[in-house]
Amino acid sequence: MGNLLGSWRFKEPSTVEECDSTWGSDSESDEPAAEDDSGISESASPADSERAAGDTSPQLTESPESAPKMKRSFYAARDLYKYRHSYPNYRKSRQPNEYRNLRFYLNKIPLVPDGIYVEEILTKWRGDYDKLEHNHTYIQWLFPLREQGLNFYAHELTQDEIKEFQSTREAKRRFLAAYSLMLDFYGIKLLDKSGNVARASNWQERFQHLNESQHNYLRITRILKSLGELGYEAFKAPLVRLFLEESLCHNTIPNMQHSVLEYYVYTIRLPATRRRLLRYARQHYRPAHAFLWGPPPKRRGGGVGGSVGAGSSGIRAPAPTPERQRRGQEGTTSAGSGLIVSSHDAMMCQDLAGGGLKGCAGLGSSMSGLEGALMMVGARGERNEYNEIVPL
Repeated sequence: MGNLLGSWRFKEPSTVEECDSTWGSDSESDEPAAEDDSGISESASPADSERAAGDTSPQLTESPESAPKMKRSFYAARDLYKYRHSYPNYRKSRQPNEYRNLRFYLNKIPLVPDGIYVEEILTKWRGDYDKLEHNHTYIQWLFPLREQGLNFYAHELTQDEIKEFQSTREAKRRFLAAYSLMLDFYGIKLLDKSGNVARASNWQERFQHLNESQHNYLRITRILKSLGELGYEAFKAPLVRLFLEESLCHNTIPNMQHSVLEYYVYTIRLPATRRRLLRYARQHYRPAHAFLWGPPPKRRGGGVGGSVGAGSSGIRAPAPTPERQRRGQEGTTSAGSGLIVSSHDAMMCQDLAGGGLKGCAGLGSSMSGLEGALMMVGARGERNEYNEIVPL
């Protein structure tokens, strides 16, 4: 029995619906209809919804039925599902816990490979936007996770280290200073100890940069995840709400829309908070009928075979692909090393000598080869899930 339990593995979800519990507990008791901030009836048609929201743009010539059908990313949904559920298949490392992330934040060891101490970053890098933009090794140290990033010299967090970090005042103080540093880089200021945020005085220049430098969207996902791991879950919603407002309402960061809805919202662990943010997003998303993230339409007859939710893809995960190809496109857990690489960070794998993702095909199979490849400074680039290359 002991061997059976020891070898048991949590069955991972295989559809977007199984990954997304946002609307599963939606009820009148926890979300009264009178407080629904969407301004849109559940049964309203797309055209009626646009009129209700005050949309005065010309009507589309294509009907919603004839428009190309968009789908949510299963890989994104699964990545965030694992994060929200504390990595259910996580295999504990056999290496001794050295608390390297905590020691870094106590200014006792430098980040590797650059040899820079956290205090130097916090005091000398603020406002040095070129350095924050073009250096790619510090982000994994400033915002550690319980999954491996591309800097393989940075160590994953453990549950024991998280507890120790959260009880260490000096580490928490520096962590919030690092968060404020990155917010300033993005044109945002931290207003208070509750995590409320607003535009900074440099917002116009920085928002324009953020709209163009899309690899920062991957960094922001890491920052949000790290906030939740280290005891600042409540800080996520204000930042996500600001990004929704700027990208959907003010059009200051339009290129961020997809990342906010597909990733940032789903880093938030409380379903009720995700629902409020998605209702706000649905109110402002255009075209309204293309909003993929729910809430799902009311099921008819109460049967199991009800209609697929509007916020879901309705497709099952693709069949397994050969190992080398799969590792290039999604997160992998190595049974031998217990290493977790998120699908989100995997998309940041640099193009090597113009080879695209082929240079990353062996992700997780050779630690020494990865360390050499990923620390290269030349010919950097990344691919997002639409196979577009964005310079780092």
